[in-house]
Amino acid sequence: MSVLRTKPIKDVLAQGDADGGDGRPGLKRRLGALDLTGFGIGIVIGTGIFTLTGIEARDNAGPGVVISFAIAGVVALLAAFCYAELASSVPTAGSAYTYAYATMGEIVAWIIGWDLLLEFALGAAVVARGWSGYLAELLNLPATWFGEQGSIVNVGAVAIVLVLSVVGIVGVRESARVTNLLVMVKVAICVFVVVAGLFFVKAANLTPFIPPTEPASDGDGGIKQPVTQAIFGLEPSVFGFVGVLSAAAVVFFAYTGFEAVANLGEETRKPRRDLPLGLLGTLLISTVLYIGVSLVVVGMVPYTEIDRSAPIASAFESVGAGWAATLVSIAAVAGLTSVILVDLVAMSRIGFAISRDGLIPPSIAKVHPRWGTPYRISAIMTVGVALLAGLLPLSALADLVSIGALCAFVLVSVAVPILRRTRPDLERPFRVPFSPVLPVVSALACLYLMFNLSVETWLRFLAWMLLGALIYFGYGYRKNRLARQENTPAPHTATSVR
Repeated sequence: MSVLRTKPIKDVLAQGDADGGDGRPGLKRRLGALDLTGFGIGIVIGTGIFTLTGIEARDNAGPGVVISFAIAGVVALLAAFCYAELASSVPTAGSAYTYAYATMGEIVAWIIGWDLLLEFALGAAVVARGWSGYLAELLNLPATWFGEQGSIVNVGAVAIVLVLSVVGIVGVRESARVTNLLVMVKVAICVFVVVAGLFFVKAANLTPFIPPTEPASDGDGGIKQPVTQAIFGLEPSVFGFVGVLSAAAVVFFAYTGFEAVANLGEETRKPRRDLPLGLLGTLLISTVLYIGVSLVVVGMVPYTEIDRSAPIASAFESVGAGWAATLVSIAAVAGLTSVILVDLVAMSRIGFAISRDGLIPPSIAKVHPRWGTPYRISAIMTVGVALLAGLLPLSALADLVSIGALCAFVLVSVAVPILRRTRPDLERPFRVPFSPVLPVVSALACLYLMFNLSVETWLRFLAWMLLGALIYFGYGYRKNRLARQENTPAPHTATSVR
């Protein structure tokens, strides 16, 4: 047996059939391009636009955070092109995990699947705590049960995870309807923020657009400094173009999750057309909104005075528009709700794909006969997310979500030219332009952003990967479907004996 064995494309496509390719009920195809774009925007526009704008403008990039969002958006768009080709060619649950299994081998697929579970689980838990805090502020709820500080169990975070998990389990179509409604609310208010905020922008707040480089504070050295600075022995610093790049690596968290659209390939009515539309539409709309909102925020308030926890709402309060701040808080609650929902749906689809392949026990991949969703693994993972959201302050782990997404994007970008070489006959309704140049540029750009994350983030990421290796070699390597096929003796033809 080999850790580099690959899964045949015909098997991947067969599993996307109505019977799951093995006689068991498959996922039901109920989504269109508009639903997919709604899911994508629902998960992308959330924590990043409501919190990271202020944190990175104040600590790393100043007004140059606008450039940081643009850089991160371009890198994400490059990766989205690669996702679009693979998703339209191999429309299946599991997205990057399945693409890696078909192109680069089982061990790479496991790494990326384990990595994506981390990204979506932590993403849902972090955002659930943020949702609880915004709700407490909006409705004046007790911080003991809904706040980030001073609470043993964040009841609000646990409650929203459990409620949204029920929505996700009952049906993907119902999830899409809830998501689309929430997306309309927050996109409308984001547009309002840009239009209304332009009246309060001051040119003086945008000068200098990229503040001069400054030495980092004592607490930002050591394992907290970017890997690039540690490798080359550079003096830890903030602001300047180095600060803009560091901020780009962090605000990339704001774009993570768009790959959730690719996880819905088996539930899309016309995946070869609608998946590329959903992926690229999500990134284009989200990037424009991010750049517009971040420009307005740094233009309304000097970057040194931006509120880290609620930058947009506090910016309107500082110019005497408290009513607008209330609208922003409502948008934050709606926006974060949709992020949690799509995180939970995407996480369950990745777990479903891994379980169906036998890398974790296949019994938990059962699809509900009426709802058409993987209800067992959804319920199991929801419990884990609820515990994380309720007990642990996870806001400091946004970097870990970013590195997980960037790692996935590197492998997806590499998979495009590999699959073109190994399966030139495969139908590709959408093709990445200028391949293999664009996929290579995408992979290198993602790697560069990864190395602009802190040493501390890399250490945490490697620890999670080590745990995943123990599970793979302890169970998945021997128990998965391909391994069982290899160990099954070929039938012998009976011969007569005279």
